[in-house]
Amino acid sequence: MDLLNTLVEKGLRRELPTREEALAVLATSDDELLDVVAAAGKVRRQWFGRRVKLNYLVNLKSGLCPEDCSYCSQRLGSKAEILKYTWLKPDEASQAAAAGVAGGAKRVCLVASGRGPTDRDVERVGKTIEAIKEQNEGVEVCACLGLLSDGQAERLREAGADAYNHNLNTSEATYGDITKTHTYADRVDTVQKAHAAGLSACSGLIAGMGETDEDLVDVVYALRELDSDSVPVNFLIPFEGTPLAKEWNLTPQRCLRILAMVRFVCPDVEVRIAGGREVHLRSMQPLALNIANSIFLGDYLTSEGQAARPTWT
Repeated sequence: MDLLNTLVEKGLRRELPTREEALAVLATSDDELLDVVAAAGKVRRQWFGRRVKLNYLVNLKSGLCPEDCSYCSQRLGSKAEILKYTWLKPDEASQAAAAGVAGGAKRVCLVASGRGPTDRDVERVGKTIEAIKEQNEGVEVCACLGLLSDGQAERLREAGADAYNHNLNTSEATYGDITKTHTYADRVDTVQKAHAAGLSACSGLIAGMGETDEDLVDVVYALRELDSDSVPVNFLIPFEGTPLAKEWNLTPQRCLRILAMVRFVCPDVEVRIAGGREVHLRSMQPLALNIANSIFLGDYLTSEGQAARPTWT
């Protein structure tokens, strides 16, 4: 296909494809899918070889969130049956992180529910970061605590954080359809704060919320413009008790096309297969690693994942 040859050539040069080319990837047929995966794989190998980076999530604080994000089982008013608990102590979080590191994880992601951290919360997370780094030499730590206030990113960096995650999730045009308690601009601002503080910016999306192909392309182009170092691609898990409980829109083939589009638009960034990969990619997960170069091990915030040792090895 001329389209795929063009996309490979552009990806090897880190040249941005046109919107029409990105949309065309999402519109390819199932008969063309293996060609799409192979083309995206060429770009992935140019920048990352055959290595897969393993990440591990530690949920520091679960549930009771005041935000109304429609996709989240921790949202305000959620009736989903999830564990709810306040902050883990630094030694508890460090022990949890050690399980991921033992499974091969190179990055530990510390996540807390809520709109954003207080200064006291930042101090608490700082102590947790210090404990994890003290006990796990060479591990990277990424914090994901919600919207940041001025100066908080700098304090996290001083405590030893390497990265900050805050996903854009969907396009600016449709953001108001999934969340009312904060704005798309709020999320962009937090990613920019993290970057300005010297943290690696980790920001991605959630596919499967009823968005259009245009929405997917819009958010991925926005992530490239923000210069995200890593882009987690989440696939919606429609939790019972949330407004999106009936949004089962994804197939394994659709997920592969989305990952390929992300790779072509962001050729040299870490593309991570994140939440929902087991549910939606199913037996095609190994195929997806021809495109993505990073995955999560173990469980997610409020759903179970695969064990720390991947089952296909």
